[in-house]
Amino acid sequence: MGVRTANVQDGDIGETLTSLAATIHGRWDHDPERSYTARLLQGEEDELLKKVVEEAGEVVMACKDDDHDHIRYEAGDLVYHLLVTMERYGVSVAELAGELNARMR
Repeated sequence: MGVRTANVQDGDIGETLTSLAATIHGRWDHDPERSYTARLLQGEEDELLKKVVEEAGEVVMACKDDDHDHIRYEAGDLVYHLLVTMERYGVSVAELAGELNARMR
């Protein structure tokens, strides 16, 4: 587990996800030796997919510990790795929103 983020303030999830997705998209042309995101986008497929599974497991364990701050922290890791996975496989945040919106009908 990493160092928990201090002084977290509520934000706008749509704005945040859109901004983060754009940042991730921009990492395709970065050096994988210098950018973790570029390494996940351009590197071995299994490295990224294993991170998604690992982070999902860490969310589960934080929930089992009933630790609010830890859940938030690990959920952030999971969402980041999920967005990188979506970018690598060409699924946009807008498509994800459409999928979720269709399920609410």
